[in-house]
Amino acid sequence: MKTAVVTDSTSYLPKEKLEKLNIHMVSLEVTFGNESFKEAEMTEEEFYRKARDEFPKTSQPPLGEFVELYSKLSSHHEEIISIHLSSGISGTYAGSQQAAEMVDGVKVYSFDSELTCALQGFYAVKAAEMARDGADAQTILVELHEMKKTLRAYFMAEDLKHLQRGGRLSSAQALVGGMLQIKPILHFQNKVIVPFEKIRTRKKAMNRMVDLLKEASKDGQKLQATVIHANRLEDAQRWQEYLETECPQVDFEISCFGPVIGTHLGEGAMGLGWVEK
Repeated sequence: MKTAVVTDSTSYLPKEKLEKLNIHMVSLEVTFGNESFKEAEMTEEEFYRKARDEFPKTSQPPLGEFVELYSKLSSHHEEIISIHLSSGISGTYAGSQQAAEMVDGVKVYSFDSELTCALQGFYAVKAAEMARDGADAQTILVELHEMKKTLRAYFMAEDLKHLQRGGRLSSAQALVGGMLQIKPILHFQNKVIVPFEKIRTRKKAMNRMVDLLKEASKDGQKLQATVIHANRLEDAQRWQEYLETECPQVDFEISCFGPVIGTHLGEGAMGLGWVEK
C-alpha cells in the first residue's frame, strides 16, 4: 500500500482489527508511583484494580517511538496518516508532528481527532480501509474531515474528581458537580472536555444520551455507534441490548475507556458515540 495508517493506544482498537487492517500503533503510558506501563500492554481489569489504591499519571508516547515507527514504515510506504487523541488533552498529536520533521523518505500527515477512544478508532478504521483500497493520503484526509461533521461523543463519570485531579476539568466545575451529586454529560468542544448538560442522576444522564442518539437518527440516517464503558462490561451489554431495540437502524458495538482515559474519567464511566455511515 502507498499509504500507511498509524494511531495511538487511546483508540482502543482490538488487536485483531489492528492486524486485519494493518493499522500501526504507538502507546501512551500509565505510571503508578515509580512503575510505568505501556497502555497497550495493560489490561483494563489490571488497571482499574490498581487505580482503586493509587491515582496514576499518564504520559504521551516517547518521541523516539514515533521516529522509529515512521522510519520503519518509510521503507514500504510513501505516506503516513497518523491519527491521535485530541491535542487539547494530550501532547501526542504534537509529538507526531515533531517526529514527522525528523524522518526522511516519507510524508507524514498528522490528524487531530479532537476527541479520543473508539471514535478516534472510527477515523483509523476508515483511513485503513481506504488505504487498503488504494486511496492516497489527501483523499483519505478529505473523508476524515467529512466524518467530523457527523461524529458525536457524549460521556459521564461517576464523579468528577478524576478529571479535576488530572487537570482536564476546573476545580470549580468538579466541586459543584460533587456537592450537588450531579452526573453531568460531558463532550469535547474545541478539543477539550467540557460539560454538555448537568443531569442529576446516572440513569437520567444515560437516558439523555439515548435521546441525543435518537435525534441524530430520526430522519433515517444510518449510523455506526459505540457504547463505551470503564470496567462495566455487563452494564454496557445491557445498554446495547436496550439501544438496539430503541434504534434498530443503528449498528452498535462495545468499546472501553482504557487505562489512559480511564485515569481521567474513573471506573464506572459510560459513554455513547456515533458517526454517519
